[in-house]
Amino acid sequence: MMWHVKPVLIALALLVAVAAVGGIAAFAWIGSRGISARAVPGAIETAVARSMRRLAIPNGERNRVNPVKATPPVIAEGMAHYADHCAACHANDGSGETELGLGLYPKPPDMRQPATQSLTDGELFYIIENGVRLTGMPAWSTGTTEGERASWHLVHFIRQLPKLTGEEIARMESLNPKSSSTTHTHAGAHR
Repeated sequence: MMWHVKPVLIALALLVAVAAVGGIAAFAWIGSRGISARAVPGAIETAVARSMRRLAIPNGERNRVNPVKATPPVIAEGMAHYADHCAACHANDGSGETELGLGLYPKPPDMRQPATQSLTDGELFYIIENGVRLTGMPAWSTGTTEGERASWHLVHFIRQLPKLTGEEIARMESLNPKSSSTTHTHAGAHR
C-alpha cells in the first residue's frame, strides 16, 4: 500500500515545482515588461480572454433571442443611448478609438468587426447587462424591465455599426454628453 502513495507524492511534488517555476517565470516576465495599460494584448492573451468571455456567458443567456423588434424608432433610441453611454469608450463609429478607450487594457474592441458582430444577440445583451470582468466594460443592468429593453435596443444598434453613415455619426456627436467645461462655455456664451 505504501508503494502506491510514493508515486502520488512524487507527482504532487513535481506539480508544485512546475507551478513554482512557472510563477517565478511569470513574475520575471512581468517585471521585465511592466504591466502598462498601453501594451497591446498578444494573440495568446486575446484568444484566452475571448474563450474566458465565452465561458462566462451561460448557455441559456447566449441563446436568448432579442424580444424587441428592430424598427427605425428602436434603432434611433439605441443610437441615442449608445451616443450617451457607450461612445466615450467605444467611439460613435464603434471603432474604440477614443481617448478613454485607448487608455484601457484591453482596449475596447472594434465593434464593427466580426469578433463582435458574430456574437449572438443574447451574448451582446449579457455583456451589456453584466459587464466583462478584468476589463473596462461595466455592468449596465438596472434590474428593471425598462433597463433591459434599453439594452435590447443597444443590441439592435450595435448591429448597425458597420453600416453607419457620416450623417448618422454627425447626429450622434450632437447626442454625446458634454463636459462641464463645454456646458459652462455654452452657458457663458448665452448670458
